Amino acid sequence: MSDQPGSALGELIEQARDTHVVVIGGGVAGLVAALECAKVGLRVTVLEASDRVGGVIRSAEVAGITVDVGAESYATRGGHVRALLNELGLDDAIVRPAAGRAWVAGLPGGAAAPLPSGGILGIPDNPWSPEVRRIIGWSGAWRAYLDRLRPPLTIGHERSLGRLVRSRMGDRVLERLVAPVTGGVYSARPDDIDVDVAAPGLNSALTRAGSLAGAVGQLAGARSGSPGSAVEGIDGGMSRLPSALRSRLVELGADVRTSVRVEAVTAADSGWAITIADAGAALHADAVIVATPEAEARRLLSAVVTALDPAPATPAAIVEIVTLALEAPDLDSAPRGTGVLTVPGARAAKALTHSTAKWAWLARDAGGLHLVRVSFGAQGEAPATSELDDADAAQLALVEASALLGVALDPTQLRGAHRERYVQSQPASAMGQAERSAAARAAVRAVPGLAVVGAWISGTGLAQVVPDAVAEAEHVRRGALWGDRAADR
Repeated sequence: MSDQPGSALGELIEQARDTHVVVIGGGVAGLVAALECAKVGLRVTVLEASDRVGGVIRSAEVAGITVDVGAESYATRGGHVRALLNELGLDDAIVRPAAGRAWVAGLPGGAAAPLPSGGILGIPDNPWSPEVRRIIGWSGAWRAYLDRLRPPLTIGHERSLGRLVRSRMGDRVLERLVAPVTGGVYSARPDDIDVDVAAPGLNSALTRAGSLAGAVGQLAGARSGSPGSAVEGIDGGMSRLPSALRSRLVELGADVRTSVRVEAVTAADSGWAITIADAGAALHADAVIVATPEAEARRLLSAVVTALDPAPATPAAIVEIVTLALEAPDLDSAPRGTGVLTVPGARAAKALTHSTAKWAWLARDAGGLHLVRVSFGAQGEAPATSELDDADAAQLALVEASALLGVALDPTQLRGAHRERYVQSQPASAMGQAERSAAARAAVRAVPGLAVVGAWISGTGLAQVVPDAVAEAEHVRRGALWGDRAADR
């Protein structure tokens, strides 16, 4: 097929050049969607309200060390993020975290212990194992054992993770093992997590095995044969990803603008008008991809998508991360591994990551200092740091780090601190979230020339955000290039 003017391919190339796609939001979802459009020759403009791209992937200097202060890793499932890194030439920078288990703190008497191996979402496969009994005690182990005596007729039909664990294994397993995991990973309570989404196959395995512990053993055994680490990172920090995406977009001729706030999206002749704050004229687009957090996405889209509710159904979690740089030789041995989760309500912090123990590249760059990330905030609660200034927030983080790591730390050891606040979308595993996301996606897709991407609709984590953005960009570019014929192709 010729690409000369007048040929079918030539006409398609000209159509691509004449088609303008505006992406509102410069997080990873928006940048990936923009890249997919720019790769086929569409004219692309990215509008980001803040002064930087990357969304929840952020870096900062703490005591002269560049460190991730937002997302610090990605899940390897599906291979989508690794494929993107390969495409961007970052494959040589992919690194794995140090081996080791997380700890749980906030046990009775202020005790802490390693989370047991062999479990799923904190649910143990053997409540009698010494490492499980150390956390839930003998009475907790006896209660969990009743799981094996429950009648099979009630098995396999519970969607709420919290209700399932509570009914099968009791409160101690729920509060001391499962809740720390869901709080630290999802910023959500176990009762609000959908078993079928968070642990696919668990209910079916429960029916087969006749007990929750047996089901966990079946699934954990199957997963143990899977090669590779569950998460990976990037040498130098995750912020290299949005930087590389932006560079590739610029190479392809895309226009990436920061500090540009979009006030409204309205229908216009043969497309859309994008009203920008403090700008004279509206920007015209043939197609619009909205890649902002949920509240802003609904605000922008509900004016032109009548079936879309303008307000989120459930509030997002507000999370604050305080990163500390410490000169503390007592941490050299990583006394509590690479991270600590907390029993909800036991401490002000919900989790801690000993970053220099987790990532060899960061320990290399830190020059003997220890970098520790202390996380505050969960679904339905304000972070304990929310009313504090930066100095007091750092001091609270230091107190929490000392307790969670089991090492006496004092202000004289603090060499630097950084505080970061962000909105964490509802996880895909939240009860009803799959249905809410599907309804929102269907409502937006029903309007030609519009699409929506981002963690709030795809689920949190790059392993879900990236393939969803690729799929939605494909939907947009097919519609832009093929129009009514796209549905037949």
